Amino acid sequence: MAKDNKTNAMRILDKLKIQYERNSYLCDEFIDGIHVADMLGQSYEESFKTIVTVGKSNNYYVFVLPVDKEINLKKAAAAVGEKNLELIAVKDVNKVTGYIRGGCTAVGMKKQYPTVIHESAKRFERIIISGGKIGEQLFINPDDLLSVTGGIYADIVHA
Repeated sequence: MAKDNKTNAMRILDKLKIQYERNSYLCDEFIDGIHVADMLGQSYEESFKTIVTVGKSNNYYVFVLPVDKEINLKKAAAAVGEKNLELIAVKDVNKVTGYIRGGCTAVGMKKQYPTVIHESAKRFERIIISGGKIGEQLFINPDDLLSVTGGIYADIVHA
């Protein structure tokens, strides 16, 4: 019997009957989303990274934004109703999300945290997100991602 090599994110999307396309690629060393987009010839505007933050309230928040943009923590905090936010430490990514840096995706974290997707995603039929581990991507409709994460769209990047 063949081993199921799908990630948790893929199994969740399958169970919810949400369409996605899987793209597997070889990655010796994860640098960042820009490097992956360049390596695969993908547009920065359609390639999204996942950022996890913690608020003054000690609640965690997930932000999905284009790989070539930087999160604006003031705008992000306003979007989730926090006074301020800070990025979680790389060493805490696995503990908080269940994923590792470079393979973190908003779908299927240990807990479903409030999620905000950058409003530019609405312009596309599909966006590219991490598939839940390094070397895996998902091409997914942004409204479907919004639905599965219970998220909202907002402007969360520096202009």
